[in-house]
This record gives sequence, C-alpha cells and structure tokens, in this order.
Amino acid sequence: MKTRPSLIALVPAAGIGARAADPEGRPKQYRRLGDAPMLRHAVQALLADPRIGQVRVAVVAGDPWVDAALAGLPRTVWRPCGGPTRAETVRAALRDAALADETWVLVHDAARPGLPADVLGRLIDACQSQDRGGLLALPVADTVKQGGGVSGDFSRVARTLPRKGLWLAQTPQMFRAGELRVALEACAGDPLVTDEASAVELACSADRAPLLVRGARINDKLTWPEDFLWFEERLAAAHAPPGR
Repeated sequence: MKTRPSLIALVPAAGIGARAADPEGRPKQYRRLGDAPMLRHAVQALLADPRIGQVRVAVVAGDPWVDAALAGLPRTVWRPCGGPTRAETVRAALRDAALADETWVLVHDAARPGLPADVLGRLIDACQSQDRGGLLALPVADTVKQGGGVSGDFSRVARTLPRKGLWLAQTPQMFRAGELRVALEACAGDPLVTDEASAVELACSADRAPLLVRGARINDKLTWPEDFLWFEERLAAAHAPPGR
C-alpha cells in the first residue's frame, strides 16, 4: 500500500502588525485574546487535526516572546527564520524544514485564531481527495466598490465591480511542498503575490489552479483594533456558563 505523504503546517509570524498595535508594544501576534496570545490560539487550532504531524512557527531572530507563547504545545516548534515579508518568511520556512516535494504543507496566518476544526478538516479532505492545492475562502456577499483618490478615512467610488464569482481568501492554504517552493521562488518580488495561492496561480498551468474551499466567518483575519474586540466577545460567549 502506498504511504500517504506527511502533512505539516507553517505559521509565518515575523511581522509587527502595525495596524493593531499591542497595548504593551508587542507585535500583533502576541496580543492577548482571553487567557493566551493570538499566536497560541492559531497554533492550537491547527493542532486540533491529528493528521498535522507538526506545526512550524517562523519568527524573526531574537524574538523574545515566542518561547513563552508556545510553551507546552505538542507537535510544535519555532524557528528564527522569518524575513521582512510574508512571502520571504514562507520561503525561508520551507528551506528550513527541508521537506520532501510530496509533503503537504498548510500555511496559516497567525492573525486567524478562530479556525474551526471542521473547516480545517474540510480543506485537508478536499485537497487530498482531489490531489490538488487549495485554500479556504468565502464568497463575497456585499456589493464591491473600487475606490479612487484615497484620503484618510474616505475615498471616491470609481466603479462598482460585479461580485459574482468573487471570493475572499482565507488561510490555511494547502499545497505540496515542491509545488509551493517552485512557485514562491518563481514569483519572488512580484507585487501581485499576496498569498501562497496567488504565487501558485501565476506559476502553474490552468489545470492545476487551486481549489476554493468554503471557510468560516470566525476565521476572519484580525487586522484592526475593533477586530480584536469582536473576537474577544466571541471567546467570552463561548466560555460563558449555560443560561447566561
């Protein structure tokens, strides 16, 4: 019987998250949500699926917070290989892990601490059953406006875009290590590459286009200060005693 390739997760956590500064001056991924830093919540969400053999967190050299943030978590290591951009951090993490080309890799944002276990499982099942990379995403429900002349908190409507067929990308994004490595190297420095899927889209043939797998609203990225308040309210509600 052919052995199924292993599955690991990479969490790029080398940024500073300036749009949602921690009140104590720490990078965004260490901002506390409930009783733990956001990064710990994100890693724990990945560990909920036993098929993930290891979670590798990529941070900048000299990071003074990561050891405490991840203390005691099973199947988890952190590596000081983070770069100045997300793409460079993921490329460095792939090199550091020295994975076989056939290994499945899940790349997940540290700023998405609410990933549900069933949604993660749905992505893994879809990619493995179709033997194709993919990502979590949500269909666009709102009317989409393209703005022009941005100034502070307002802009001008340049045009309305048709929303049919549009999806909002989330993470994890799941690809074979070899495919992802080649795509990121080929697209290094390209401003159109804002996530792993966009690199694969540019580098691969159309018949290998990534799958779109329905994600979840609770898996939204926490970017602005009000996003943290929203998530903390969800955490509090989830842990409230019955009847309250």
